[in-house]
Amino acid sequence: MEAKVISRGTGRSAVAAATYMSCSRIFNDYDGVQHDYTRKQGLVWQQVFLPDMAPAEWIDREILWNAVEEVEKTKDSRLAREFVVALPVELSRDEGIALLTDFIQANFVAEGMCADVCIHDTDGHNPHAHIMLTVRPLTKVGTWQHKTEKEYLCVRDGEEQGFTAAEFKLEQSEGWEKQYQYKAGKKKVYMPPSQAEAQGYERISKYPKSTKYGRQNPISERWNSEDQLALWRAAWADTVNRCLERFGHEERVDHRSHAERGLDEQPTIHEGVVARTLEKKGIISDRCELNRQIKADNALLRELKSLVKKLMDAVKNTVPAIAEAMEAARQKMIIFRYQLLHIGAGKKHFSDTLQVVQPDIKRYEDIVKQIKVKVRERRALLEEKKATSAIQVFRHRELAQKISGLTEDIEELKSEKALLLNQLNCAYDHGMAEIKQRITSMENSLNKLDQQGKKYVAELEAALAQYTELQQQAADMDAIELDTACHTIRSDKERETAQRLQAAYGKKFDSGMLVQSRMDIAEMVGKTTEPVSIRQSLKPLPGQQNSQSHKIEHSHER
Repeated sequence: MEAKVISRGTGRSAVAAATYMSCSRIFNDYDGVQHDYTRKQGLVWQQVFLPDMAPAEWIDREILWNAVEEVEKTKDSRLAREFVVALPVELSRDEGIALLTDFIQANFVAEGMCADVCIHDTDGHNPHAHIMLTVRPLTKVGTWQHKTEKEYLCVRDGEEQGFTAAEFKLEQSEGWEKQYQYKAGKKKVYMPPSQAEAQGYERISKYPKSTKYGRQNPISERWNSEDQLALWRAAWADTVNRCLERFGHEERVDHRSHAERGLDEQPTIHEGVVARTLEKKGIISDRCELNRQIKADNALLRELKSLVKKLMDAVKNTVPAIAEAMEAARQKMIIFRYQLLHIGAGKKHFSDTLQVVQPDIKRYEDIVKQIKVKVRERRALLEEKKATSAIQVFRHRELAQKISGLTEDIEELKSEKALLLNQLNCAYDHGMAEIKQRITSMENSLNKLDQQGKKYVAELEAALAQYTELQQQAADMDAIELDTACHTIRSDKERETAQRLQAAYGKKFDSGMLVQSRMDIAEMVGKTTEPVSIRQSLKPLPGQQNSQSHKIEHSHER
């Protein structure tokens, strides 16, 4: 359940959003724009829901959303709230409509909101609904209420308190006064008129002192709260699960995060239509690639936890059982180490890209600022030159020289800017927005990999502690017999480990990285029994360092 706010402050329009989701044609009275999305595909159902107090003509979405646009006056007004909800593929079309209707009537229409709903399903595999809601409450007679009221900061006997206009009319007789700005010497101060007149101060503003944002309508305040959003998400999960149960399906959904549910697995990230489109064209998307790694890691984690639990439950104080458990723990450590190496390589890719691109972007932004400053300065000089009398020859000459110098500076900066754009593969300035979005996406992916790395470090430490515990448990056993038993089953375990990693990572699997993982784990558990041939197969790459981080990076690159 994805929540959004449609606001003029972000350049959006309620009429445009409603037109897009309904695949229709609507004229926006507010800005005079005709929106036409009749060629858009994927609309399978639509309906407008109204509370009892709403005007009946609002059942026409064109009238409804033009009424919303008309009542909102400011350039950054919040116009509507939008939810995008995924419909269970297990439900039929009619069952999905019934689910949506129940949820909207109970949670939105009953609260006094108007709801415009459309179901999209372009390919038959991704049914989802767009729900647009009004954000301004209605009165009992169907007129718009205020979202916020002006709140004046009034004083009485040195005490300051906020009142709305209606409240102030009632409290004025009790001695409360509004405060205005007066000039007291060189200072500007707020005080009530009675105090200012006594001191002979001059009022310099007709606007009384007030709070910055005013007093929010209690209904709007509740609708806009984080707690209410959490309640809506929980209500959606409950409604979906009741519907699945009613129609005989065993599947269930949960609105809580993995952390709230106590799950160790990492959640995937939202890929979006752009990433999916790139993948269809054969271009690897960073977001899709990260999700593939997360899914592979989660699958391995589930398998390993299940395997180790079974083995630990079956461990007896016998050499074969202890050897089996130790090799299973060793296998688990090798896989966790491989995942850490793989994550390290992914982090290096993102870090290297960011290290190269970020300085260019910063320099580009500095140049743009310099150009704006110099253009503004040149414009001021041109205006001054135009206003300067012709007889002031020396001043004209001085201004002309300054203008010429600024023009040369501007052209040099523009040339440098064009060079930077070329280096960043941008034809025009507006292409920088896309690059900045990609940089933000990379930074988010880097943070995600950092979180995964911390998780696998903890898992590796836990597996090592388990291995150490097994070693202590086997302290009284015959060391040679135990070592022989471990080596007897080790080759099968290593082959199984390689198969698991190959299945999980596919073409991304790196045999050199697996060898490095085995060597690291052997060193970690105090063993140096890796075959010499394996050690010799790890030929250092040109410029390879001795530090572990460079081992990770070069192993992945090879």
